[in-house]
Amino acid sequence: MQYDGFSLVDESSGIAHYRLDQNGLDILLVPIQMAPVAVFMVTYRVGSRNESMGETGATHFLEHLMFKGSENFNTANGNSIFNTLQRIGARVNATTWLDRTNYYEMLPDDNLDVAIQIEADRMRGATLDPKDVNSERSVILNELDRGENEPLRRLYQSVWSTAFLAHPYRHPTIGWRSDVEHISQEQLRSFYDTFYWPNNATISVIGSLDESEVLGSILRYFGNIPTGPDLMPEVRTVEPVQIGERRTTIRMAGELGAVMIGFKAPAASHRLMPALSVLAVILGSGKSCRLYRHVVDSGLATSVSANDIYLRDPGLFYLYAMLTSETEHAVLENALMEVVESVISDPVSSDELASAKAQLRAETAFDRDGPFAMASGLNEAIAAGDWKLYTRIPKLIDGTTTEQVLEAARTVFDRSQMTIGYFDPIKTLVT
Repeated sequence: MQYDGFSLVDESSGIAHYRLDQNGLDILLVPIQMAPVAVFMVTYRVGSRNESMGETGATHFLEHLMFKGSENFNTANGNSIFNTLQRIGARVNATTWLDRTNYYEMLPDDNLDVAIQIEADRMRGATLDPKDVNSERSVILNELDRGENEPLRRLYQSVWSTAFLAHPYRHPTIGWRSDVEHISQEQLRSFYDTFYWPNNATISVIGSLDESEVLGSILRYFGNIPTGPDLMPEVRTVEPVQIGERRTTIRMAGELGAVMIGFKAPAASHRLMPALSVLAVILGSGKSCRLYRHVVDSGLATSVSANDIYLRDPGLFYLYAMLTSETEHAVLENALMEVVESVISDPVSSDELASAKAQLRAETAFDRDGPFAMASGLNEAIAAGDWKLYTRIPKLIDGTTTEQVLEAARTVFDRSQMTIGYFDPIKTLVT
């Protein structure tokens, strides 16, 4: 359907994609008449991927500051963002990751207009007060401290930072400590003024909604916001081809050790990604998966997983395993690699393929049960570069063949393209 001020860009599986003619803001509408509840979410196509050295953590820092006040919603006016939304029963938060930042409200549908006003106001009207910068810096440093005390989080970050030498996926989303400590209000303002514009954002509205009313409100509150820079700064760095395995070890207080193995993997848009999703299930999901049978049932590990991630740029397909107290890291590493390479020497069977597809169909149904779950899935697809990945990937997974799974394994499981990480715990003595 056509609405004044908007162009209908596309439709897919009940999702309508509109664009606000005045400033290029994208809008996804997903009517679901299940309950009088709606989710309003703004996804900005900016994450730690877009940060340069000296400003790592800027996106996450701004996530905090965007709640501290905007031109029309602030503590001085008695209508702070949190208080205004909580008074009407909204569930409100934001998240930051490699490719995106999202701000969302889940609330009664008759209060949807309030969420629209707030998100429009802080898109260009965030105050970013120096006092708030200083107070939130302490909050973020405390958050960073908590993460640095978690061995598996440290291992995960160390593997990514070792696997990527040039591409900004090597940076932690929360930022490097020295950058968080020293980034200035002026740097944060500049970053905000670079990326937080309607033509770098997508609104998703999911749940009980009237399309005409929602678009009318979006036009009223977002329509006067000008278009941002014609060309957002591009991430031009391409990770150089890895020419040999890399290793990293984390030693800190802990109980059981762990091994993580990451393989360079394609971007979300690559044709092999659905096959990699199937492969992740066959290798590492459930007690009947290949890794569990080989390394957990044999007593080498207490737990194991295989993970594929849909990212805008090439990322990692990785395995995690926790050692038993009697297992050495090298022994577990060799066992993991035996399973990985068995997918090539002993290709996936039709029964394994059918079981993995059934599990992924069930997971997809669960992950899309309700407006908030759908918003979360759309958020990641937008971040990966194309919201229609949300509708296409399940169909592509259903059509995956054993030959495609074998091709994916041969492409990704290359020893010269892998990074191995050990968590080697330092036992603390109890006296």
